[in-house]
Amino acid sequence: MKKLNTILFFTAIALIGATALFLGRLRGHQNLGKPGVKLGPTPLFDTQTNRVAEITVILPEKIPGYLSMPAPVTTLELSMLPKDTTFGKRRYWTPNGGNADVNVVLMGQDRTSLHKPEFCLVGQGWTIDQTETVKLKMERPYAYELPAMKLTAGIRIKDDGGNPHLVRGIYVYWFVADNKITANHNERMWSMAKNLLRTGTLERWAYISYFSWCAPGREEETFNQLKKFIAQSAPEFQLAGKTAE
Repeated sequence: MKKLNTILFFTAIALIGATALFLGRLRGHQNLGKPGVKLGPTPLFDTQTNRVAEITVILPEKIPGYLSMPAPVTTLELSMLPKDTTFGKRRYWTPNGGNADVNVVLMGQDRTSLHKPEFCLVGQGWTIDQTETVKLKMERPYAYELPAMKLTAGIRIKDDGGNPHLVRGIYVYWFVADNKITANHNERMWSMAKNLLRTGTLERWAYISYFSWCAPGREEETFNQLKKFIAQSAPEFQLAGKTAE
């Protein structure tokens, strides 16, 4: 029995070593795929107005009915995400109170730029009440249904008078790479692993999110407005794609 356990132990060690060697060699020879979003020479600033990047995801400045301004990248994002991460961040609002924060995180050679989006929302103090898969109707650049995840959340904050009140949030996200779109984190990981093994090319995935906040009871109205805004704005920076295989 001892002899068998010893054989199994050293076999496991050998397999782990071989796997590590294979992955190391594969990473050393891998090519980085094309992004599924538009990039350009637009500077990015942090919350202290320091210029932290020269190339960003190009989010549209003008969307009919909306005003907009660049949003800064946070110190936490810069410190926790890999140096080769590319960002796109912009805030949009309407004169009648509509709002949307658009955030894009694009990975480079280091795939740890992307993780489960739910972690970010909970980490900011929001409580997720409902998670559901949705299909968003898109008309450009051609008619198709965009798969996305919709999170409905809430948070208690204090107003200017120090009185606590509930704010509701609608968070919609999906992932996109060159000619691929998915709403599922595990599906994205599986597609990336298969493509890397088959071709030696690491798919360059981006995580796209839209977030709107509202008063309790206006969640459905806010989501309907957000769907229209996504249909207007996403084709301006997202390249055409299909669902991941």
